[in-house]
Amino acid sequence: MHFLISFFLIFTSFFGNQDLKNNDSSKSPKKIKAIVYTTAENTEFRLTETQTLNFTKGDQPLETELSIFVNPDKSFQTFIGIGGAITDASAEVFAKLSKEKQEELLDAYYSPNGINYSLLRTTIHSCDFSKESYTYVEKGDGDLKTFSVEHDEEFRIPMIKRAIAKAGGELLTYVSPWSPPAFMKTNGDMLKGGKLKPEYYDSWALYYAKFINEYEKRDIPIWGLTVQNEPMATQRWESCIYTAEEERNFIKNHLGPTLEREELGDKKIIAWDHNRDLIVNRANTILGDPEAAKYVWGLGFHWYETWTGSQPLYNNLKSVKESFPDKQLIFTEGCNEAFDDEKYQFWPNAERYGNSMINDFNSGTAAWTDWNILLDENGGPNHVENFCFAPIHADLQTGELIKTPSYYYIGHFSKFIQPGAQRISTNVSRSFLEATSFQNEDGEIATVVMNSTDEEISYQLYVGNQKANLKIQPHAMQTILY
Repeated sequence: MHFLISFFLIFTSFFGNQDLKNNDSSKSPKKIKAIVYTTAENTEFRLTETQTLNFTKGDQPLETELSIFVNPDKSFQTFIGIGGAITDASAEVFAKLSKEKQEELLDAYYSPNGINYSLLRTTIHSCDFSKESYTYVEKGDGDLKTFSVEHDEEFRIPMIKRAIAKAGGELLTYVSPWSPPAFMKTNGDMLKGGKLKPEYYDSWALYYAKFINEYEKRDIPIWGLTVQNEPMATQRWESCIYTAEEERNFIKNHLGPTLEREELGDKKIIAWDHNRDLIVNRANTILGDPEAAKYVWGLGFHWYETWTGSQPLYNNLKSVKESFPDKQLIFTEGCNEAFDDEKYQFWPNAERYGNSMINDFNSGTAAWTDWNILLDENGGPNHVENFCFAPIHADLQTGELIKTPSYYYIGHFSKFIQPGAQRISTNVSRSFLEATSFQNEDGEIATVVMNSTDEEISYQLYVGNQKANLKIQPHAMQTILY
């Protein structure tokens, strides 16, 4: 400890005029500061600027020190964005808020003064977070002559358009189906699994195209689509099963060609859209087939494999990225289940987000999407009572918005990392801390650090051959900008 104190008193040199990659001592010294933003349990810190600091020359770290090493010379995937889903539930709750609270909610998510979301997911007709099951066609209309998105014009489309406007006129939007219409399925039900009947493959593929065209007519540009939400889960809500081979064949023989024929070939097709556990099998089957892979932008995934009590399977993501480096990974859904309004401020919920985001990005993920951006005080509405948490809840009895710690933890990424940034090499010398870093296109670096222990931790942040001395509170998240 005495050595460390002496070390920090002696080494007070500043950065040179060039960036962190260049430590040319012949240049005139220039003091470059870092700014630290913190969210911490049992404090008032919520994305709060808590410290400014200077980097000094960094020598060989001690074995007893906890260090984080950032190497800007080693870069990886390009960052696409972070966002959440505007479902029917989110839009219906939003419509019940006062105009002032509606603006507060939009500011909280989509403005630079909030957490600056740049990505949006929405559903193709109903999901569990709708008041009821519905489709865009009349029963038995396999020719889609009655196709209409009029249902969405009451709540969902107006909210999405306001979100786009609040985000500055651009919000990368992709769409996902939970189930084909009941008459197209083997079980005759939108709920409880079942499969798409082969005679409706082309009709269902055209359904996606019609949806995209109708939304784009309403000034909602669609960037991409997932093939099927959770294609290996038979749920009591809207669901549909595809084996890996069935999804591959649907993409290469129906969905891909249909989108091209409808002049929508530029839309990004995202396969899988389910948990990390089986993602390698899905990737090998679909991306290993050149005729299917040519249509596929990448694979989407969720975090619910931890339902089984296992640890998150981040190595599966790394395996997919190593095997298919030209394809992308996108986190398409995650939420904390088992809603309980007494747990709005339950810190492990936030730490689940922090752990997932850091490790998903470090495994090669390019974009990350939360589930519902807004739910009511009951964790809904949801037509099968599958209630859950959102980062922000509206208490419709009082008209107030409740921000949970998860909102702030997501913001430690989305507020400071800009689309177009590149992830750069970041590693820790102890497992007590988790960290990732991105360098924005303007050169600014954001390093995000999470401490999920009960202890305050001191650590050294090494960037190239410079270092800074920091502390992080118990159960805290930091973003360091430099």
